[in-house]
Amino acid sequence: MAEILQKDGTWTFDGGTVRIVPGRGSKVHPLRQALGELEVPLSALTGVAYEPGRKGGGLRLRLREGACPLLLAANGRLGDSADPYRLAVEPDRTGVAEYFVDEVRNALLLDQVSADPVDRFLLPGPSVPVSGGGGDGTASFDGETVRLTWNWKAEESKSSGGPSTLPLSDITGVEWLPSRGLENGYLRFHTGRPTGKVPAPKYDPCAVDLWGLSKKEYTAALVAAAVLVRLPHPAASAGSLPALEKSLAPAAALPAAPAVADDHDALLRRLRELGELHQAGVLTDEEFTRAKQAVLKRL
Repeated sequence: MAEILQKDGTWTFDGGTVRIVPGRGSKVHPLRQALGELEVPLSALTGVAYEPGRKGGGLRLRLREGACPLLLAANGRLGDSADPYRLAVEPDRTGVAEYFVDEVRNALLLDQVSADPVDRFLLPGPSVPVSGGGGDGTASFDGETVRLTWNWKAEESKSSGGPSTLPLSDITGVEWLPSRGLENGYLRFHTGRPTGKVPAPKYDPCAVDLWGLSKKEYTAALVAAAVLVRLPHPAASAGSLPALEKSLAPAAALPAAPAVADDHDALLRRLRELGELHQAGVLTDEEFTRAKQAVLKRL
């Protein structure tokens, strides 16, 4: 097992799952603290990297496109401090971080994990009930209904109608945009109800206007992700290749894979396959050496 403990959090890898536990210090982003512990299956990853910096560095997991509802809701708008898949690494733990990277990369290589986008979520999303927001109101979600409540800063056109209640069955989409500079952000829910022209978030009873006065406003992204994971996956209707569909089939529908660690013949076959891939130029010398060493450890 590979493990790295930092003030920013703790990551462990058991060969099949990366377990992420965020730190609890004041410097840990509120979004990561509210999200809590994560278990990322190897099948959801495309890679891992250690990124050196002037003062230490950072570990970063790279997920398959569409695998995580939070990343899909954020659409690349999470900064490093808010990203649950990044861990700040102190200068004296560089060696441990690099070892962690090698272990995950070897597992990805051995299991031949696809890097293709997915058409179903491979992570469950934030647990419910969940709430977040700021600015002119707060959004909460219990798994069935979104409730938007307004504070004294909300426009009268919103507050005069009281809290907005949106059943999940009425929601067709959700958008989250953090504030940037002088531009407000928002958390907006789209419904199947005819509304005509969509009003600005500050006037929209289906949106919370985010002003960026506190990092806690980022927790609105958790509400967006919790709703998004319960809606049809955006890529599901786009169609997929048969091979991809097979790779994404529910685990219960597939025959159980043999325990490779206990199958001597399977490991020997894997060594031969690696040798053939190396001779064919698919694997570099370094990749072949790392993968071979990982198989020999399991022998």
